[in-house]
Amino acid sequence: MTLTTTTSVARASETSAPILEVLAARWSPRSYDPSVAIDETALASILEAGRWSPSASNTQPWRFIVARRGTPAFDSIVSNLMGFNQAWTPNAAVLIVNLAETADLDGKPRGLASYDLGQAVAHMSIQAHHEGLHVHQMGGIIADGLRDAFSIPENLTPLTVTALGTLDTPEALGEEGAIAREKAPRERFPLDEIVLVNE
Repeated sequence: MTLTTTTSVARASETSAPILEVLAARWSPRSYDPSVAIDETALASILEAGRWSPSASNTQPWRFIVARRGTPAFDSIVSNLMGFNQAWTPNAAVLIVNLAETADLDGKPRGLASYDLGQAVAHMSIQAHHEGLHVHQMGGIIADGLRDAFSIPENLTPLTVTALGTLDTPEALGEEGAIAREKAPRERFPLDEIVLVNE
């Protein structure tokens, strides 16, 4: 039985148990309004949400490169994205390179760095939605290109890039397949497929 239904633009998420509205309404658009700049107070809150996420032994192995639309850093990030990501990301207000500190300064590996970075970015995405903004996370990146562009040290690994901004209409994407995907309902596996043991 569906207990929660949330609509955001043309996307709807249905949950089989009640969850927080900000979680139910979160989705990952590609159509961003290029005329809207980022609210700096909201951006600070989003980064702060990542700063206060959990981490193993409080190592806090996350680092971020934050670039606003119209800056050389932003253009460098766009040029190191793959495929269709290069087509729609220029309209985002901010691009964030998410880096995991995979080893400390002494070279000791941080085995849970990627996991902890994922938690930090998840916290940031929920805070962004709370702020009335939207996030799209991308794994289609050129990590070595980003490393060169920003002189990233060897103990930091670029894993993903996050686009952040204000929604535009799906039609602004221009490409028919992209418009259809933007309007499609969200889908998730049912709980009984992902919970292996529930005693």
